Amino acid sequence: MTRFLLLVAFGLLLPGCALQPLYRGGSSGAVASALRSVQVAPIEGQSGWLVRNKLQERLGDGASANDVRYRLEVELDDDIASFGIRGDRAATRERRTLRARYRLVEIEHGTVVLDATAGSDAGIDVVSSEYATVAAEQTALERLAEVVADQIAARLGLFASRTAGSR
Repeated sequence: MTRFLLLVAFGLLLPGCALQPLYRGGSSGAVASALRSVQVAPIEGQSGWLVRNKLQERLGDGASANDVRYRLEVELDDDIASFGIRGDRAATRERRTLRARYRLVEIEHGTVVLDATAGSDAGIDVVSSEYATVAAEQTALERLAEVVADQIAARLGLFASRTAGSR
């Protein structure tokens, strides 16, 4: 009985907290609409192509040219560092790091409204097969592109939720 009363009390207090769903309203909500108004500028390199495609998936279908309000500019730093050196100076491990600096520019005024960074890294085993190592590096890049795109999209969603009332 005590647990039931505690559960009921907690249920009554929960609506009083300031937590609200980020994507309330679903695909027609304010945040989803704001994310669709973001145009992702081209990003250099293979890692840029991967991150841009992931961002476009996460931001929605896209808007018509008249509905684009923001431009997302992303600069990537993709680095592979070797460590775990054996006696014959061959590396046994690599760390692939993907860092992004991104800016959200309001197109109408040309002002930067958000300037932030995102990044992640992954460890890679270096094996005797060069093909296997290259494949592991590529797989790591694909995962890192997804993680970085998720971080950027989440930050843009938070920005959109905070500015939704100011439009």
